[in-house]
Amino acid sequence: MNVLVLNCGSSTVKFQLIATDLESIAQNADRRLARGAVERIGGEAIITLHAEGREALKSTAPVRDARAAVDLIIRWACSENSGIAEVRSVADVHAIGHRVVHGGERFTHSVLITDEVVRGIEDCIDLAPLHNPANLKGITAAREVFGVGIPEVAVFDTAFHQTLPDYAYLYGLPYQYYRRHRIRRYGFHGTSHRYIAYRYRQLRNIARGETNVITLHLGNGCSAALIRGGDSVDTSMGLTPLEGLMMGTRSGDIDPAIVDFIAAKEGLTAQEVETLLNKQSGLIGISGLTNDMRELLDEARENDDRRARLAIEIFCYRIRKYIGSYLAAMGGADALIFAGGIGENSAEVRERICEGLQWFGLEIDAERNALQTGGREGLISRDGSRLAAYVIPTDEELLIARDTVRCVRGAPQRF
Repeated sequence: MNVLVLNCGSSTVKFQLIATDLESIAQNADRRLARGAVERIGGEAIITLHAEGREALKSTAPVRDARAAVDLIIRWACSENSGIAEVRSVADVHAIGHRVVHGGERFTHSVLITDEVVRGIEDCIDLAPLHNPANLKGITAAREVFGVGIPEVAVFDTAFHQTLPDYAYLYGLPYQYYRRHRIRRYGFHGTSHRYIAYRYRQLRNIARGETNVITLHLGNGCSAALIRGGDSVDTSMGLTPLEGLMMGTRSGDIDPAIVDFIAAKEGLTAQEVETLLNKQSGLIGISGLTNDMRELLDEARENDDRRARLAIEIFCYRIRKYIGSYLAAMGGADALIFAGGIGENSAEVRERICEGLQWFGLEIDAERNALQTGGREGLISRDGSRLAAYVIPTDEELLIARDTVRCVRGAPQRF
């Protein structure tokens, strides 16, 4: 089955084309046929199209909306120039998997998209006003390009975290606000955390119920998850992706009184302060330079920039605090796992995060840690370390494709 995986943002459509079926899933024989993105939709878009085994094609062209982006992607995939032998017409795409950010409490697993499911995603717009509308546009675009006959599946970022116990997901607010408005911790990056835990089980050859780990998805957006017995039992992001770790442009945890304080001092509305916290804070806010960790590390190393050093230190310190609290909450863990662009590629950041964790029994092997970059996975702690550490590159698109196959075939989902 050829599955088109779509991740639609407000001005971007990212995609992967993956060949998989139930037998391929069982044997880990899925094949990635193509990937790419259409960025800056609504104007002169930047287009990247990459068939496996070929050079990536980069170009620009006017792209009006998400529908035009999806149409462009499938026309390229079906063309002889793409080199994708498995796809020669629209009919060769058998199903579509959509990343959907927020499923609220209603969607605890991936589901086949129906009109009722679309209404359920619309009902969650209040919880994810920046993301769910864009995800819905992707669903509409796919229906318009492929027709209503092709099965589409929604895979929710929040679904994996629906196993959080109430004492972990409730805030210290009057309970009536949870009852009325479902204000609670939902968590995000769930598909990533779920994949990381799955790969860890494979590497260790252990059962799901034996999986007791802390997973760190560290990219421009960052989150931590505490996984006990294979289930997510706590996570750092909350009602929105703003809570938790400091990120590329997001502040992470702050005193909520700061919102009114900044609004009064700077003459800003609450919405403007929220924008500041989401888009002008974090690494870029502290450093005043960039939200790119690679550039900050270079700046600190080459120019000894004080604010670049400070941004890196705050980033690592916050993560270390979360690790400590999660180890206390679970009474220890078997492993700490790094993923995401920073987690997978920066040995220096991983080393800084792990400094001081020797007390928990974590001893990083400097040589192993230095080798785990560029998409490699493996152990980075010393043999015999009581708390192991791994790098496991995440693959959310693969899980979306697999969930799509399972939903279409009526097979049980495996979280």
